[in-house]
Amino acid sequence: MPFAYFDRLSASRKRTYRASNALRRIEVPDTGGLVALARAIEPALVAEQRAHVERTCQALVDALNGRLATPAVRVRVLERRPANSAGELHGLYEPDEVTGGTARISVWMRTAQRVQVVKFRTFLRTLVHEMCHHFDYELYKLPETFHTEGFYARESALVRELLGEPPREPA
Repeated sequence: MPFAYFDRLSASRKRTYRASNALRRIEVPDTGGLVALARAIEPALVAEQRAHVERTCQALVDALNGRLATPAVRVRVLERRPANSAGELHGLYEPDEVTGGTARISVWMRTAQRVQVVKFRTFLRTLVHEMCHHFDYELYKLPETFHTEGFYARESALVRELLGEPPREPA
């Protein structure tokens, strides 16, 4: 079932939405070999070592891009999430067309209101979410990246694989 905004899309954007929605899993070779890289983020995050968190995130992103033969992404880990009346920004993906060079992911390690370190699983999910935008453009060659049910399925499946968890049974 498409999200509410689907009806407002043009015909070509609806095709892109449908293509995204049909993709349920990112076929990453040897995700088992990435579990240690993903898990290495947690102790750095708990220790509140921003630069170390950034390095461990970059290592994971580099490994994912290497396995999928997708272009590089620069990861920035910033301290406190920006917020306004609409809420907090958890992560941001900027494709190379925006950066004028290498695509960039920004993630924040602290909440905006309480300035608490984000829980590891939430932080990893945010990083993976932004990588899914990158894969939409660079792996699947979609002209646009939408938040579809398929997008969230890809995100969830990849997070579970990176944590070494078994896949969920289809509903």
